[in-house]
Amino acid sequence: MVTYIVRRLLMGILVIFLMSLIVFFSVRLLPGDPVLIFVAQQQTGAQVTQEQLEKLRVEYGLDKPVPIQYLNWAKGVITGDLGKSIMYRDDVGQLLRDRFPVTLYLGLVSVAISTIFGIVFGLLAAIRRGTWIDSVVTFLSYIGLTIPVFLLGILLIYVFGLKLRWLPIAGYTAPWDNYWLSVKQSIMPIICLAVAPLAMTARQMRSSVLEVNNMDYVRTAWSKGLKEKVVVFRHVLKNSLLPVVTMLGISVGLIFGGSVIIENLFAIPGVGRLLVGAVFGQDYVVIQGGTLVIATIIVIVNLIVDISYGWLDPRIRYE
Repeated sequence: MVTYIVRRLLMGILVIFLMSLIVFFSVRLLPGDPVLIFVAQQQTGAQVTQEQLEKLRVEYGLDKPVPIQYLNWAKGVITGDLGKSIMYRDDVGQLLRDRFPVTLYLGLVSVAISTIFGIVFGLLAAIRRGTWIDSVVTFLSYIGLTIPVFLLGILLIYVFGLKLRWLPIAGYTAPWDNYWLSVKQSIMPIICLAVAPLAMTARQMRSSVLEVNNMDYVRTAWSKGLKEKVVVFRHVLKNSLLPVVTMLGISVGLIFGGSVIIENLFAIPGVGRLLVGAVFGQDYVVIQGGTLVIATIIVIVNLIVDISYGWLDPRIRYE
């Protein structure tokens, strides 16, 4: 078990390293100069000399060759320094600390909702196979998988924000500042983030339960005359969760990826919106730091998912 965890940790570190290389060198292929973009956004009206531009490049380490820039940045990451933003002129670590709780709050709630309701709906659809419940769950799961998240967000804003005026269409308030306003502002973003993972989880859970229902030990339980809830919760549910747990790691990636769109659509000051602004401003250091943090979270979640297999299925042994 320890050997397996160490091996998975080393593999995760390798994935993060390769991701950092790809992101670091890819953003530098974008046309334009981040220093010129930063100077243009200041709108001071004063003429900027070439010497001032070179001074800014030296300040942010952009005067060095790209491989040297990567080594300097990687050295800073190891020591806990993610660098300094060109656009915001602030420490990237501080920028992420200010915005990450917002993204994490919406993401955790979305993961919880998509996982719990996905398991429940998939279980009901499988147990009541061929009934109207199965048909409704299957139909809605198809819609959840196919509808673009930005289109769903626009529809929700139009119906519940503009027409019915039930929910605010933009902004974010922390739950400890104003709980009810925070709930109202979070409903539509959370729905958008949770729809696709919920649909995937429901479909996977349905397939898994139908497969487990054909196992001999389940047939034996039914033949003993056990009550339905005993068979479902004692014999079917736990043994059906293994493929669903695998989907949990994918769901986390989908939710963090979807936050980039949703946070901009609903004007939420999270990491996703910060990254989009950094891309348009070619703020290399923010892009690198943000993607590094998100990739690390996804790797950790997948590691936890892999380790949980042994608890869900005792037949699995880590060698």
